[in-house]
Amino acid sequence: MSRRRGWRGWRGRRGRRDAEHGLGLRLTVATAALVLIAVPFTVLLVFVKTSFGPLTEIDEGAAWDLHAYAIGNPGFARLMELVSDVFAPLTWRIAVGAAVAWLVWRRAYHLALWAVTTITVGGLLGLALKVIVARARPSLPDPVAIAPGASFPSGHTVNAVLGTGILLLLVLPLVRERGRVLAWTLAVLIPLAVGFSRIALGVHWFSDVVGGLVFGVAVVAATAAAFETWRRHDVGRRPAQPLREGVGPETKSEIAPEGGRIARRP
Repeated sequence: MSRRRGWRGWRGRRGRRDAEHGLGLRLTVATAALVLIAVPFTVLLVFVKTSFGPLTEIDEGAAWDLHAYAIGNPGFARLMELVSDVFAPLTWRIAVGAAVAWLVWRRAYHLALWAVTTITVGGLLGLALKVIVARARPSLPDPVAIAPGASFPSGHTVNAVLGTGILLLLVLPLVRERGRVLAWTLAVLIPLAVGFSRIALGVHWFSDVVGGLVFGVAVVAATAAAFETWRRHDVGRRPAQPLREGVGPETKSEIAPEGGRIARRP
């Protein structure tokens, strides 16, 4: 009996050590990923504040070339306005708000809190950066669009990344492989299209859009990493792969319409 209890005790200690090691490894990987995202954004921010020559040339070249094309092609300009208007920040706040309402109704309060925190913190930090950096928008002759406020980072791009990132990580647990590919494709293409439209309309510099993309990804990555740490360490859930399984994959039975995967065939 003593040997058996000793064996069980050893296995228990080993299991706890493995769990702690796994958590530490995941935290290290998450931290490294955030650093890899934060460093380029910091470098870009420094270049913007110091009017770094090569970056200024890229910004001005993209602005003038796309502006000339938009002036000569009114249909292109209208398409860019449509993309910018359809995927404006308000659109993502409404979409995430609807998702949060659904999560609350399904009593998935922890996921609702994560989504609200991500869209709110990301949006407020983006606005704060605009005020701090106080970068002027492009000034072009015969502009096809006008936007108020400071330029860096692009608010449309930041909110597009936040919105698509939140919805992506909520949807991933509910869909099959093809659905995941489609979800990822939309989550990548929509923010890129929004950012491109802002440059083409002459209301943002190229580096504003790049900054918005990087900043938005950093916010979603940070909150997703924090959520994964909470569910692993405090709740004791199994390790998850957020990029494949989304956040809180174990809650798919709570939030899916019929307690399973979306579009599941009988």
